[in-house]
Parts: sequence; C-alpha cells; structure tokens
Amino acid sequence: MQKNHTYRFTGTDSSLAARKASAAPNALALSAPAAPPSPLASLSATTLQALQELLHQGEAENTLRSYASAMRYWAGWLQLRLGQTIALPLSVEVVLQFIADHAPRQTATGLRGELPPEVDAALVQSGCKNRLGAPAHATLVHRLAVLSKAHQSRNLPNPCHDPRVREVLSRARKTYARQGGRVQKKAALTKDLLQQLLATCDDSLTGLRDRALLLFAWSSGGRRRSEVAQADMRFLRRLGPGRFMYELLVSKTNQAGRATPDSVKPVLGAAGAALEAWLTASGIQDGAIFRRIRKGGHVDASGAGLSPAAVRLIVQERCRLAGVAGDFSAHSLRSGFVTEAGRRNISLAQTMALTGHQSVPTVLGYFRAEAAIHNPAAYLMDDAAEEDPIEKK
Repeated sequence: MQKNHTYRFTGTDSSLAARKASAAPNALALSAPAAPPSPLASLSATTLQALQELLHQGEAENTLRSYASAMRYWAGWLQLRLGQTIALPLSVEVVLQFIADHAPRQTATGLRGELPPEVDAALVQSGCKNRLGAPAHATLVHRLAVLSKAHQSRNLPNPCHDPRVREVLSRARKTYARQGGRVQKKAALTKDLLQQLLATCDDSLTGLRDRALLLFAWSSGGRRRSEVAQADMRFLRRLGPGRFMYELLVSKTNQAGRATPDSVKPVLGAAGAALEAWLTASGIQDGAIFRRIRKGGHVDASGAGLSPAAVRLIVQERCRLAGVAGDFSAHSLRSGFVTEAGRRNISLAQTMALTGHQSVPTVLGYFRAEAAIHNPAAYLMDDAAEEDPIEKK
C-alpha cells in the first residue's frame, strides 16, 4: 500500500453519527508520524515517488483492492465505534476492542460480540460491510493482517504482534471452529456440469467466445478468473490446427513472472478446437484473447480484455441458462478441474503442474473429498460383490 493513500468513509444520517460528528469528520485520512531518519532521506522526491510507484505496481490488483476495502472498514469502525480518525500507529487496546467486537463468543444468552447493533447497522448503511452480524473468521483475520502490513510498511510499532492480540485471536479461531465455521468453497464445475454449460453456447460470437473461455479456463488447469481476463495473444503459441500452448508467466503464485517448466499450459482437444473457432470468427490476432462483444455483434477492437468480474458473470449466466443450480463462480472452473482430476486418479504432480498450486494440502482437499464416496470401506454393510452405488448413477 502506498504511504500517501487516503481512505474515505462517508457517515450516515443516523443519530449515532450525529452524536459523533464533532469528534469524527466524514473524510478520514490514514496518517502516520514522521518516520525516523534513514539513508533514503537523501533521495530526491522524484526518486522516492518512483519507488512508491514500484511498490504499488508490484502488488496484484485484487490485493490492492482488498487492502483498500479493509482499511475503509477500519476507518468506518473507528469513527462510528470510538469517534476517532484513523491515524497509525493504533494502540493494542484498540485492536483488542476490534477483536472483541467482531469475534462472537458463547454466553448464557447465546452467541454475541461486543459491537453495538446501532454501529453494526451504520456500518452496513455506509457501505463498509454488506450485511449485519459477525464477519467470517477469514474476514476478521484479513482485516487484522492488512492493518499489520500498514504498520509494518511504515516501520511503526505493530499492535498486531502484541502477545495479547495473538492469544485472543488464537482463542477466537477455536471458537469459530466449535461453531462449525469453515471456509465456504464455491461448488465445483466438474466435467458433467461443464458439458451442460457448453451446451448453452451457440455459434454466435458470444456463444463462441463463452465456449472457448470456459474450455480454456477449465482444460488448461483451472485458470483463475484474473488469468483468463489477462490472457493475451503474445503468450499463445499455435502447434497446429486446434492445438495451442499458452505461456502463463504471471499468476497469483508467480507474480514476479519467472519462467518455469510449469508455466506452459496446453490448450488441446475440445478446448483447442473451441479456441480456434473463436479466434477465426473474431479475427483476433493480437491483444487480449477474450473480449467484450459490443452491440451489433462486434468484437471490441481496442485490444482490451474482459474484466475478472465479467469472467465470473459469464460462468454464472451459463449456469443459469443450463439450469445448473448451486453456488457457482469463476473459481468453480478451477475447483472442478481439480475435483475431476481426483475422480480420475490423476497424480498430484500432474494435476499441480497444470493448476499451478503451491500447496499440496489444498489439492489433497479436493482429491480426498471426491475419493471418500468411492472408498470401498463406505460400503461394508453391502454385498461385497455389489458395484459401487455411485458408479451406477
């Protein structure tokens, strides 16, 4: 995050906001005390600005958005809850109050946190949060991590490193676990479901694009929506009719753009044929591979690609057209690919070579979830000669 970044919070018309108006102005600027002298003090203002821009551009766009969202929430909470303008460093006591407000605990009257209902409502009304109630554990941890990074980047005393904060957060995690809280994963678009989506794609430009996009994302290893949106002709190599290799140099796990053997992703078979049809119909020869279709049925000629949000909407619209019910998003293509690989007993090494996963436990989670229903031990009460009931369907 940039040092001079400003986070703004718009107050509400509620009586709570009115009572705090004198102590908490609507515009909140993230400020910090002057940093101690350092060797960089002799650098020119132009050089310092260039360094700041390099740091900013080195972060993924999604990461920067999540940082800004978290800091807006901190600003809104501080104003509405404590009547304070956010200025770093924050005290340990403020961070402990934040955790107490947002981590529910079991009491004699049920689960509760310390965030007053009127503050909760004002945060929703102002747009700082989407709904009333305690956040997911991952959201709480993320907001604390962003605050910690903000202190660290400014070389300020970090309240998030205080032993009391760490201990309370550890206990809060156990409380979430006892309540059944867990990461909510998007439903997986396995091959059978993907085929239903593909059946909705006709031979119009939109249909050709969507078919190519879905198969490119799924068959090349379950590409993330940002990777699909940024797919560019510069990195696409044709091997023959309907056969391509795509070089994925920048991804979530390789933001430095290092070339590795696993950077090359195959686009073959049905995926290659769909991509060939799209490129032929669209006439795209350079720039983004997947683009907007403008009114009148014309492909966007600017060379700009779809946004990551547009990739998500395409997946969800095709699910709607196919009548596929469930909580699906662009990530469903990625989880569907890994789940299908587990179903077919593809090795971890081969699967991870295409997906780009760095974490074996993450991939194993999909493998084991799929393998559980095919485990012979699950049918010990059935006739030993009987086939797997799942396979009969």
